[in-house]
Amino acid sequence: MEAVGNVTWRMPLPAASKRSPADVEAQYRVEVELADRLRSAPRDRRLGLYGVLYDELFRRVPTHSQLTRKVSEAERRAAIALRMQSLSRFLTPDTVFLEIGAGDCSLTLEVSRRVRKCYALDVSREILSGVHDPKIETVLSDGCSVPIPQDAVTLAYSFQVMEHIHPDDALEQLRNLFAVVAPGGAYFCVTPNRLNGPHDVSKFFDTVARGFHLKEYTLTELEKLFRAVGFRRVEAYASVRGRSVRLPLGFVKIFEKGYEKLPANWRRRLGRKPFVHHVLSAGLRAIK
Repeated sequence: MEAVGNVTWRMPLPAASKRSPADVEAQYRVEVELADRLRSAPRDRRLGLYGVLYDELFRRVPTHSQLTRKVSEAERRAAIALRMQSLSRFLTPDTVFLEIGAGDCSLTLEVSRRVRKCYALDVSREILSGVHDPKIETVLSDGCSVPIPQDAVTLAYSFQVMEHIHPDDALEQLRNLFAVVAPGGAYFCVTPNRLNGPHDVSKFFDTVARGFHLKEYTLTELEKLFRAVGFRRVEAYASVRGRSVRLPLGFVKIFEKGYEKLPANWRRRLGRKPFVHHVLSAGLRAIK
């Protein structure tokens, strides 16, 4: 395990941040330590560590934003509406929907109003226990398993989940996911792009993710993974001004190839530009 010694700040905290630099640096040190334990753990131990290490992180870092950030009902609804912009065009009354990493099921509850059935999958039984809706079946996972009948799902979805999974486990989860998606069905995946990252606490100190984003991907890398497990076609969609816009995947891959050649500080600055952000943050829809 590589120890975190003296750290150098690469970027300042946002002006609106309510956390001190000392709090963020403390989180960084703890998160890198725990993430390294997860990265180096053998598979038979790793699957049981996800929940344990997240619990330890929150216990050791009581100022973590996930514990202290208060989100209003209006903010929560706005976040759900933004995600629904990307999904709505793929939902029909006959859709069988699966959300991977469903959390409190806010999104799945919204989707359930438009589809035939929903599965809500998460690693936390406690989070899922609060969901009571006849159209939603909650499913507990160990981080890799997708214990749902084969070919049962017509649209699977994950939002900022893959980057938290060990790369070896992510590939296994994709294989398990592929098995439950019906022929002609699809998996819609949204995950931070490593080219304008890192996107975890590492962003203040490193040029690559070292915290609980165990691996950040480019869209090009994701397409290869999706095809490797058997998806026959992959499409890219960006959310632009409230609309879901399909982008030519060939263009996205060429753009990423050129963008990756830029110095890291240039990528970080350009990544805030609307056009660049829309391309790099596109979701991928893999079709079986």
